[in-house]
Amino acid sequence: MTTSTPDDPLDRAEQLLGRLEAARERLEATEDPQQAIEVLQELSDLAKAIEAELQRARAAAETHEPYAADA
Repeated sequence: MTTSTPDDPLDRAEQLLGRLEAARERLEATEDPQQAIEVLQELSDLAKAIEAELQRARAAAETHEPYAADA
């Protein structure tokens, strides 16, 4: 188990992934073309935000030693 803070990029990416999954489910459930377009835009924005958080996590991992959960 790892300890993390609310500012941890991986935690934020995980939260964003949850929002992405909820938006995907809304997209599957809608039959309204306008709502589908809005949800697709939300999915695009969330994907970009997730990628940014993953890049932050990679950069942090490259500059700092990762915390060992069992150390």
